[in-house]
Amino acid sequence: MFVPKAQNPFLAAVLTLAASAFVAGTTLLAKMLGTDSLGPPLNPLQISQGRFVFAFLAFAIVALAMRLTFTQVAWTTHSLRVVFGWGGVTLMFAAAAFIPLSDATAISFLNPVIGMLLAIPFLGERIGPVRLTAAAIALAGAMILLRPTPEAFQPAALLALGAAFALGLEMIVMKRLTGREGPLQILLINNVIGVGIASAAAVWVWIAPTPQQWMALAGIGLLMASAQTCFVNAIARADAGFVGPFFYATLVFAALYDFAIFGVRPDAVSVTGTLIILCGAGLLMWREGRIRPSVGNPAEKMTTPLD
Repeated sequence: MFVPKAQNPFLAAVLTLAASAFVAGTTLLAKMLGTDSLGPPLNPLQISQGRFVFAFLAFAIVALAMRLTFTQVAWTTHSLRVVFGWGGVTLMFAAAAFIPLSDATAISFLNPVIGMLLAIPFLGERIGPVRLTAAAIALAGAMILLRPTPEAFQPAALLALGAAFALGLEMIVMKRLTGREGPLQILLINNVIGVGIASAAAVWVWIAPTPQQWMALAGIGLLMASAQTCFVNAIARADAGFVGPFFYATLVFAALYDFAIFGVRPDAVSVTGTLIILCGAGLLMWREGRIRPSVGNPAEKMTTPLD
């Protein structure tokens, strides 16, 4: 029988920050694959398929090594989660190919706010004034990084907005799963279903990747597998409303990658937005450090299972 993880907000925050670093890496590789940096541009549907295939291989190897024993599987909930996750990732990959990476990341990472708000009716979580204030601060920083210019709000930006909403819904569904199934089982089943959905969509646009593109596709899968592992373990140890805003750190990592790889120096606007986001995350950590949540049965927050 699966035993829910003990609540540990600090560890959840650290795991979420690690996941955000990996996610920023996948977006960077997706942009290279969606342009002509590594060969003929690949369709976002094919990039998303590569992400699921290689992530599945990574989790399958781990599951075999650990001799994973499956508990009762909520197939409907898993399928719903994969639909939202696949849709969000594919839309994000598409947006990254058409608009600046910083703009795509900033727009799509409105999803923690969406997830936090949806956690109220769907999970029964209580979002107090401190969390609301911290989320508002982080959102303000994201809007500064967004730079609401005509270039940022070209039609392709709607793809990133769609990704934000889809990923926010995925966060809610995944919180339900973490209270009843183990992390490795969740991740393995997620990628098994994802391979089927992504492959069915990609078969119509698939072209043979170059060797460099194969390496980048494998990199996306492995980075996403690492991000999923960190995030599932994080959300099992803290409320979705607490974990979500820490994903804004992806904006910070995206800027660091731009500087390290392409020599792009962040300007005053980027620095200001990043600092504001970090202030919001710091406020959440301070709140959790002073007022530790009671450790109850996570299932009590899930009175209406989706399956």
